Amino acid sequence: MDMGRESRWEKDAMTVEIVFALVTAVVLAGAVFAVALVLVLVFDLAGSASKGVLTGGALVGAAAGVGRLVRVLYRFDAERRSGN
Repeated sequence: MDMGRESRWEKDAMTVEIVFALVTAVVLAGAVFAVALVLVLVFDLAGSASKGVLTGGALVGAAAGVGRLVRVLYRFDAERRSGN
């Protein structure tokens, strides 16, 4: 780096990494929720059981998405700081 200032290439790399992290986090969260939805449809759950499974799927999906987002951005920052 140049005296603490980031070059245009580094800013572009950060932007690409942030978009990648967001897109993969959303896809992962959607996939986890889709699994819960499929379970509700396959087992023909109704009422509070289906609501509980879908709520659980949404919560687990959100947690998985946030975890993915943090993991990707942390890994990028660690690689950037090490100079790789």
